Amino acid sequence: MKTRLKADLALLLAAIVWGMAFVAQRSAALLQGGFAFNGLRFLLGALVLLPFSGLRWRSGWKEFRLAVLAGMLLFIASAFQQYGVHYTTAGNAGFLTSLYVVLVPVLLVLGWRERPGWISWVAVVLAVAGAFLLSTGGRFEVRVGDGLELSGAVFWALHVIVVGRYASRIDSLTFAASQFGVCALLNLIVSLLAEQAGPGDLFAMRWAILYTGIFSIGLGFTLQVMAQKHTPSTDAALIMSLESVVAVISGWLLLGEELRPIQILGCGFILMGVLMTQLGTGALVAGKEHE
Repeated sequence: MKTRLKADLALLLAAIVWGMAFVAQRSAALLQGGFAFNGLRFLLGALVLLPFSGLRWRSGWKEFRLAVLAGMLLFIASAFQQYGVHYTTAGNAGFLTSLYVVLVPVLLVLGWRERPGWISWVAVVLAVAGAFLLSTGGRFEVRVGDGLELSGAVFWALHVIVVGRYASRIDSLTFAASQFGVCALLNLIVSLLAEQAGPGDLFAMRWAILYTGIFSIGLGFTLQVMAQKHTPSTDAALIMSLESVVAVISGWLLLGEELRPIQILGCGFILMGVLMTQLGTGALVAGKEHE
């Protein structure tokens, strides 16, 4: 129980770091060079971890393939998210991205025959309803970029599942640094082939790259890898959905964005969903102790 609590707290910290990173990402999204931005920040995240990871592989190529898979999923998900926000509203992007919370248990049932308990399903519904109210204010208007954001949600969900099922086979820091390196390489290759971001654009992104590279990626995703060794994927997705709460509050505090009562209600729904996962964990542990 103590190990699970520590893991859940690590996921909460990751959600806080990611939510605050939305301010930096929103600023970078207005400039040219989305792939360059993603490539540089993931590269920085990999370099931050490299001295600590030592790239300790236990069984060689088989483990490395899992890290490559995770890195490819990160690349695809972040690309859809970064470019989708150009063609839709921030509210739509936030809500549609948050749908990975419900996609995780659905994909686990379809692909891995895992069936989360009823408490998890109720918590997922609460979290999605909360994300809808929080991100859109109760009004959703279809935009051109919504399909990109929804596609990104599928790959975010797959990334959560891959980390949850396979990260325990590899040293956490090695897995994290390797997936960051793969994601960075793919982004930089696409940037060189398809983008025309100049030095001025990259210089304007410097603070966003530094913050998201060191904290959002180097710290946040590493905490996710370490924590998901002990927290089921569905519960992990619910806890990480608090990222949207932090993002809206950060936008309100730092960017002067509006925070309406209906959005506060959405925050409450998400918090209720997360608390239900904790109550479910406590009930499960108590049941095992009485067996």
